[in-house]
Amino acid sequence: MTTTHKLGFRNLIAFTTLPALLIGGLLWALAGFLPSCGTREAARLTAPDQAFDLVVFSRSCGADTGPNTQAALLPVGDSIPDDAASFLSIGADADLAPRWDGFAHIELTIPDSVKIYRQDDTVAGIAIIYYQGR
Repeated sequence: MTTTHKLGFRNLIAFTTLPALLIGGLLWALAGFLPSCGTREAARLTAPDQAFDLVVFSRSCGADTGPNTQAALLPVGDSIPDDAASFLSIGADADLAPRWDGFAHIELTIPDSVKIYRQDDTVAGIAIIYYQGR
């Protein structure tokens, strides 16, 4: 005589749902201990053709975040998303003196002797002109 053990539907639900709820609750509780990032907008200039905003900002993600200044293009009026792709990122708090020139190019001034993490020559088909330490 063979004995079979049937796992009832209620037991199956209890053995799968309960651990999932416990793990989800634990992750939700632990998320409160992770540092959250904050963004400080320093400048915003709308393009002459009103297609983009040139935004200069810095991001801080806790005590270990060093000084930084970044520049990105965003749709006009949009807030800076957490995953904004900057075309310039430097390791200093700096005034980049951002401006749009008469040819709809972006001009930025980068201070001397700063660590440059990213420096693209174009963004969204727009040329970027960098000046050093003026």
